[in-house]
Amino acid sequence: MDSPHGAAVAAEDFGLKGPRGWVFRDVRVAAEPGALVAVEGPSGSGRTCLLLALTGRMRATEGHAEVGGARLPKKMAAVRRMSALGPVTGVSELDPAFTVAEHLRERALLQRRFDGSLRALLRPRAGRAAEARARVDAALDAVGLDLDTLPKGARTSVRDLERPEALRLSVGLALTGRPRLLAVDDLDLKLSDAERALAWELLRSVARAGTTVVAVCSEAPDDALRITTGSGDESGTGTGNFDDTEEGAADALAETGRA
Repeated sequence: MDSPHGAAVAAEDFGLKGPRGWVFRDVRVAAEPGALVAVEGPSGSGRTCLLLALTGRMRATEGHAEVGGARLPKKMAAVRRMSALGPVTGVSELDPAFTVAEHLRERALLQRRFDGSLRALLRPRAGRAAEARARVDAALDAVGLDLDTLPKGARTSVRDLERPEALRLSVGLALTGRPRLLAVDDLDLKLSDAERALAWELLRSVARAGTTVVAVCSEAPDDALRITTGSGDESGTGTGNFDDTEEGAADALAETGRA
């Protein structure tokens, strides 16, 4: 039975075909709630499209997957409601012109406006605002982002953040919605070995708290459940057979659309 926090993720012969051919194909994985799953492979191997398909944001064309009991591609809206995106280029990026405070304020406003039950929406505005702020504070604590350590505190512009700090902010913003599944793209991009180790420890802490995590990377840690893309390698629990081109992924994204 699925955990009330994390979402089990399973896929069988899961695939997406675009105008230039298969973007990914024959993906198989079975992850328990609260698992740490790594989508490992070279850039352009369909990793991001797979990430978006598993979170209900791209429609697969072959096979099926199941997230938290919701079957894909039929139940894409249900999967979107239980999942959240960390940094994904072109989809959920931080705005470099915004300050950290502006991002947090925007997320709190969105939390007040779109999240919660009808009963919650009928609560007084002050109560809803306090709840949204509490969620943001809890999310920042969960990712270990101390605003006082930033160059200008909460007034620091995103463009002035180091890559590890930007990652913590992006993951923290995603966690404000209390998702059961968190997806992160290009986790280890432009990180030193020490920074990469800290980034994986961040995602482990999220998973330990109960949220299932799926992260795209070039090299997966030993303790992650792996889906390997771009090589046909079947050594991991997940396997993939992909069109290893940036153009194929871009065309598939345009054809299926983002939800």
